[in-house]
Formats: sequence, C-alpha cells, structure tokens
Amino acid sequence: MASAAVCSPKQQQRQEEEKDGGVVKIGRVDDVQELQRACVDDVPERYVRDGDDRPGGANVCAHAEIPVIDAGELRRGGGDVDELEKLRRACQEWGFFQVVNHGIDGELLDEMERLSREFFMLPLEEKERYPMAPGGIQGYGHAFVFSEDQKLDWCNMLALGVSPAFIRQPKLWPTTPADFTDTLERYSAEVRALCHRLLEHIAETLGLAPGTFAGMFGDAVQAVRMNFYPPCPRPDLVLGLSSHSDGSAVTVLQQDAARAGLQVLRHGAWVPVHPVPHALVVNLGDSLEVLTNGRYKSVEHRAVTNGEQDRLSIVTFYAPAYDVELGPLPELVADGEACRYRRFKHGEYSRHYVTSKLEGKKTLDFAKIN
Repeated sequence: MASAAVCSPKQQQRQEEEKDGGVVKIGRVDDVQELQRACVDDVPERYVRDGDDRPGGANVCAHAEIPVIDAGELRRGGGDVDELEKLRRACQEWGFFQVVNHGIDGELLDEMERLSREFFMLPLEEKERYPMAPGGIQGYGHAFVFSEDQKLDWCNMLALGVSPAFIRQPKLWPTTPADFTDTLERYSAEVRALCHRLLEHIAETLGLAPGTFAGMFGDAVQAVRMNFYPPCPRPDLVLGLSSHSDGSAVTVLQQDAARAGLQVLRHGAWVPVHPVPHALVVNLGDSLEVLTNGRYKSVEHRAVTNGEQDRLSIVTFYAPAYDVELGPLPELVADGEACRYRRFKHGEYSRHYVTSKLEGKKTLDFAKIN
C-alpha cells in the first residue's frame, strides 16, 4: 500500500542513530497523525498486520466485562460485599480491573486528559522538539521499534520517566501546553499514592501483611506514557498497540472517556474494556507475577483503532526500585511447589524489557526457570 510523504526531515534524519555502541536501523516511520491529516486512503505496508494478528473476528468477546473494584470499600474494610475477595478474584482470574472511588479528583483527571490532548494537537514541528530516539523509550514518537521490517503500531506516544529523579530527561518534558509539567507532577503523585494503597490490598488478598511490598518501592520506578490513536482508514488491518504484558508491578490506565479501544486477552478471546466515567483501569505486571510465583499473572492486552474517532490514553507504570532483587516470595512458594522464576535485579529485567519489541508475554521468558 502506498504511503503519503509525511515524514519530516528531522524524522528521516533520525531513522538511524547510535545506541549502546551499535546502530538501530528502524527504517521509515511515518507520524500517524500526519498520515491521517493527509487523508491517505491506504495505510503504509509497515502498519498492515498479518491475518492472524488483525483485530476483529470471532476471537473478540464483546459481552464479558472486567471486574470493577470500589477502592473506598477496600479502605473501609468492605460492606455488604467483601471487596477484598472481589479484588482477589480479579487478580487471580483476570489480572485486570477497573477502580472507582479511588481518591483522585475527577477535575485533575480531566485536566491531565485535556493537556495531553492539547499536546498531541500541536504542529508536528513543535512535538518534534521532544524526540524519541530510535530504540528509545522517552520522548515523542514510536517506542519499541528496533528493526526495519518490524510491523508498526497506529499510535503516537509521549513517554516520560517520572521517578526516581535520575531517570528523568527534563529536555523531553513539554513546555507547551504551559501547565503540562505542573499538572503531570500532581497527577503522578496521586497515582503513586494509589499504587501504594493497591499494593497493600493486593498483599492482603495473598494472606500477607499489608506492608509486604513497601520496602521494594522505596525508590520506585514510575513512568508515564500518553498514547494517541488517530482515526485510521483501515482499522481492520492495523493495531493501535501490539499485544503485550507490562514489565511493571502494577499499571494504572486512564482511558478516553468517550470510546473503548483497550482489549484484554482472556481464555483465548479479546475482551473490550468499556470506559467507566472517572474510573481507572489497573492491571498486574510481570514483576508481580514473579513475586507471587505465578499465583497472580500479568495479562496480554492490546489497543485497536477506530475509523472515525481518535482516542487518548494515559498510562502510569509503577515498578520496584532498580536495585531490588526480584524472585518469588518465600511465603508464596508452598511445600512441594516448584519455584517458577529465578532471582534477578529489577534493573536487569527493565533493561531487557525496554530493548525488546512488544510480543505477547515473550519478555517474561527472561525470568522463567526451565
């Protein structure tokens, strides 16, 4: 399929750059918003998925719903329904749930969404002031692209390291819109507090003390990524984001309130996650699967596109400190039970994860025994 000439000179210049002493050759990567603005009828071949990897079809289960957890009930210790038991089932059976009454002000959520959308609506030249290097994971562009023949996602990203301080790259934090940085700082602090509370409750569902995970997150790794999916002329042929699990302990996603696009893999079928106003979607990551010796598993998920409407999501990844040694907690390896994962520093896994393309749960092979 023909591609409109929408790569800017800066983008073309960055197609090959040095990384870790080598050269990352990723080929031509079009800005998908510019493709959409150019009103192309066909999408470039690099975005067209093979048949089995295309969205739609009989393997989409539109009737199932991921669980909804009331964080207010968790704080109060439950009401008529045992909310902690609901959380346990959600972690064990889904690895995904939506959280309501989470304590983050709706106005802050709306402001973060508004400013993120404003950023993506800026002219390409302005967004290119914050470039994501080929093979990189921070800045504006396409993450997880490492080869010239790799299929691309129909998505533009702005990804930023938040904490600890040394992972920040201040030159990649947008100065436009004017309130972006201040709002993101407040938003990240609130999400970080929510992650801390959720990990306490998750520990309780496992029969552990609420503070079991606290020591691992003293210098927690937190990053945020905004994904913008413009309308696509052939949404049946592309993916907005390839199927993958997250390398985090927990991930918090703020969905576009107006439309669905996130899908979760369960029992071999893709389940759409329908937005609930001001709810946040939470999923368990690879780090938590390792810590629980597989009792709770990270789950593959992906994003699909729309032929007429754009979609925005804001994702926060929350993971143990880089120097924390991960491995199954002794309390969760029962007598006679095999230890499924080896011990390693979280920083080792993080480096492995960010230098691998999104490909289901393949990155977790790094940690598996046998």
